[in-house]
Amino acid sequence: MPPRRTTRSHWLALLALPLVLTACSTSTAAPSGSGGTVSAGAPITLALITSLTGQAASEFSSAPAGFNARIDLQNAEGGVNGHKLVPLVIDDQTSPGSVVSAVQEALSKGAFGVVSDSPIFYFAAKYPKEQGVPVTGGYFDGPEWGEEGYTNMFAADNGSVDPNYPVNTGMGGFIAQNGGTVLGSYGYNISPSSTQAAIGTSRSFTMSPGTSVGVLDTNVPFGGTDFTSEALIAKQKNVDAIVGNLDNSSNFALATAMRQAGVDLKVALFPTGYEPGIVNSPAWSSVQGDYFQSLFRPFSLPNAGTRQMAAALHKYAQFKKGQFPTFTQYESWLGADLMIKGLQVAGKTPTRTAVINDLRGLQAYNGDGLLPITIDYSTIFGHDPPWMCIWYLKAQSSGFVPVSPAPFCGQDVPGSSTLK
Repeated sequence: MPPRRTTRSHWLALLALPLVLTACSTSTAAPSGSGGTVSAGAPITLALITSLTGQAASEFSSAPAGFNARIDLQNAEGGVNGHKLVPLVIDDQTSPGSVVSAVQEALSKGAFGVVSDSPIFYFAAKYPKEQGVPVTGGYFDGPEWGEEGYTNMFAADNGSVDPNYPVNTGMGGFIAQNGGTVLGSYGYNISPSSTQAAIGTSRSFTMSPGTSVGVLDTNVPFGGTDFTSEALIAKQKNVDAIVGNLDNSSNFALATAMRQAGVDLKVALFPTGYEPGIVNSPAWSSVQGDYFQSLFRPFSLPNAGTRQMAAALHKYAQFKKGQFPTFTQYESWLGADLMIKGLQVAGKTPTRTAVINDLRGLQAYNGDGLLPITIDYSTIFGHDPPWMCIWYLKAQSSGFVPVSPAPFCGQDVPGSSTLK
């Protein structure tokens, strides 16, 4: 039987934001290499756009550590083809208007390329596209990573995006294999990504024999932490498995409410929360026995990629022994790593066009083993990878324990979409 994978959830339900863009000029200074050539030996600036403040800061403010550590490591090895890399971190303030300003600031300050580790980058994605600027980073903010015209964008974690957001067999299959029979799936009412993830999970789950959906609730207020009534309904519906497509505070409150109401859960699963700060936090006791996802190879399953990243974070980000990265630190590390790959193959006098073309020809990328799949950027654009594979970890008293050394995989369902 082929491996099964998780649903294609967007990981972070942080899109509950005012959809209003402020006016912003598109003119920028002409950075070295923007349309011509970076002169031999000249420094190359790479910009990270992320949410250091605002609504998403609790999830994203740690992102610069991964980005800076990857650049520091490369500079310690002599840079790229004789070029020193200069990191530039800009705060998008979790604001649609501010992310546009952040991208324009990066370009005006001479950024050669942009790494996106932002939940709202889609508001500003057209500006680097229009100016032919290479963009790498996390695919979780929106469909532009696979939309027509955005061939300057390279998702370092997933390769590309199917803008239809098809249902995937993985997450539902994992829940069913671990004993779930009646599902409660929860999403925010104002967040499209959270809603789609909740719908996708429920449809994925019912593809397994003997399963049903007891609750599909996409009316959770953004950031809500009172789940008393939801827990009572779940008990009435005989729910024995839940998935919270919410942020950490909501997910942990959901888990607590279910247990307080006496809901007998065989599986409680959360796409976010696999973070070092959760262990031994006040929320830790409420999630004991629950499952968490990791799109990236956990440090507790070491290989060459995790050892390299761990050593760099220890040296350049003052990580303590045994500390592992947050989701956003993985993302920013890989975003920087993929941009570096593009610069390496573009030669001693790279241009933006050359980096984009060379990355589009990259046929085998897995972040030195941090990813569970190998991405072929020459064929992936506009659709999902053939498999999406994710590691599952269980919260136990000793910490997060991998369910298996191998990731759990699944496929998209042909013709399906969570947009419908």
